[in-house]
Amino acid sequence: MALPDEPDRDVGIIELPSWGRVVATGGVVPYEVLDDDGQPIEPIRRYLRDFVAQGRRPGSVRSYAYDLLRWWRWLRAVDVEWDRATSAEVRDLVLWLQRATKQRRTARTTSAATAGTINPITRKLHPGDRYQPRTIRHSNAVLRAFYEFWIERGAGPLVNPVPLQRRSGQRPNAHHNPLQPFRPEGRLRYNPPVPKRRPRAMSDQQWKNFFGALGSDRDRALVAMVISNAARAGEILGLRNGDVDWGDQLVRVYRKGSGAEQWLPASAESFVWLRLYLDTIDTLRADDPLWWTLRHRRRADGELVRQPLNYDALRAVLRRVNDLLGTNWTMHDLRHTAALRMLRDKNLTLRDIQIILGHAHLSTTQLYLEEDPEEVIRRVHEHLLRPALNEQPAPAPPPGRAYNAADLAVLFGDQPR
Repeated sequence: MALPDEPDRDVGIIELPSWGRVVATGGVVPYEVLDDDGQPIEPIRRYLRDFVAQGRRPGSVRSYAYDLLRWWRWLRAVDVEWDRATSAEVRDLVLWLQRATKQRRTARTTSAATAGTINPITRKLHPGDRYQPRTIRHSNAVLRAFYEFWIERGAGPLVNPVPLQRRSGQRPNAHHNPLQPFRPEGRLRYNPPVPKRRPRAMSDQQWKNFFGALGSDRDRALVAMVISNAARAGEILGLRNGDVDWGDQLVRVYRKGSGAEQWLPASAESFVWLRLYLDTIDTLRADDPLWWTLRHRRRADGELVRQPLNYDALRAVLRRVNDLLGTNWTMHDLRHTAALRMLRDKNLTLRDIQIILGHAHLSTTQLYLEEDPEEVIRRVHEHLLRPALNEQPAPAPPPGRAYNAADLAVLFGDQPR
């Protein structure tokens, strides 16, 4: 039987061209993908406009834009039009991502020695130069959604080039419980398996070292707030002066994804540091950002001005602390630490912790219930220091023969006491 024609590519020798770029627009659609002539790529522009209309955050738009730019570069490398793409192109892109090295704007400097290695203090993996399985899965999800958008509008290929992997002989949702939401019909065929990640928390001593390495009251207030209420980095950076309830020691955050408003408790210590920090800056209005940093103006005078603290500036704070301690902690590690601390409190239920963490599903919160390997090792060490359960105590030596005290007095005489 004749097999269908299929391109036979050597993905190992393919190099993506440095074609096109993602730019911030500041408009309704915060990011656009431009070609080499500086013109928006029309299929991507229309899709991102629809994507924003669904209520997506700017960070998600930026992430989708970069995945689609990589796809367009790949199509140019293999000489295929976007509306003629098949599952063969998606499969070959996945094969290429599994062995390719990330494209970097600048070469690594100090991080070159640690890339892809395990930090001996945190036992966390340093970011490497290879694409991780989660990156590949995200790329596949973006491409499938992009082509679903165009297929619904009668454009693009007839069949989505990112196929689903269904079990043979089974109807999707055949045994669906009407009281439960529908599950996805199947996983994407070219999705690589993802290793199960365990929440990583700081020990009490590591937290003290981390907090002691911070250089300003602003940084101390920010991380003390996160360690007490497990807010995400984007949520805590989005705080405004009017989002602080000093009387009840609450802060109002807007949840990632849904944008829902929620008040979270914070520790008294974090409010002390927050007051010390606010005493060093000018009076803020209710709608002013809470966190500020000093930056040089991009002018000849180089004057220092206050600007809202953004994620890149916060990463610079963490980078200075990590360089000082030899660690690789992130803001999300603080969130994990706060969650695991709450789990150890017998007065808090799992449902309480789910609400504080902002998880939509309880199953996500249950990931924190897994045993910490370091705690298991500590308990086993304690076990090894104790005698084995089946080990009988050594028999006591037999008592010596008793002597009559009067006889000893006759023999040795009365001894002074």
